[in-house]
Amino acid sequence: MGKIVILSGSPSVNSGTDKVLGYVGKLLQERGSDVVFHSVRDFEAETLVKADFQNVRIKGLIRDIEGADGVIVGSPVYKASYTGVLKSVLDLLPENILKSKAVLPIMSGGSSSHVLAIDFALKPLLGVLKGEVLQGVYVMDAQVDKEAEVPIVDVALERRLVSQVDELVGAIARVRQTI
Repeated sequence: MGKIVILSGSPSVNSGTDKVLGYVGKLLQERGSDVVFHSVRDFEAETLVKADFQNVRIKGLIRDIEGADGVIVGSPVYKASYTGVLKSVLDLLPENILKSKAVLPIMSGGSSSHVLAIDFALKPLLGVLKGEVLQGVYVMDAQVDKEAEVPIVDVALERRLVSQVDELVGAIARVRQTI
């Protein structure tokens, strides 16, 4: 199936977003994918604030994404959008880094009132990076048990996640046929 890079935009150590992304990573590994996980917490604040394009960790993220067949970007909703630290990381990536890559956006929030953050905030940003952006999944905090080994506690959410993972696998196959 290929290599998938997961990038978490959550600055929280005990992150529900990370739990969901980890679950999605396991689904992809079960389908034969090699999954590489990156987090905004991997980067020092000084690197992001000073826009250090030469930082070794930024270069490592770039290498991983350039070598990937697909990318998943996840973020909690902060002020009706993705996190500022995620934007700071993405600002250090080359403009066309997601070209010819299927990209799955995943966002999480406390209520359904922020569901449009995917469509109006994250998807346009991923499109600027030239990704083939899928529909994506919005996750409410109540649908995730951060302490459980299988964190998804809502059957409908699990179906949506599995469906989007399958869509990602299909999109990667379609993109491969065109290049």
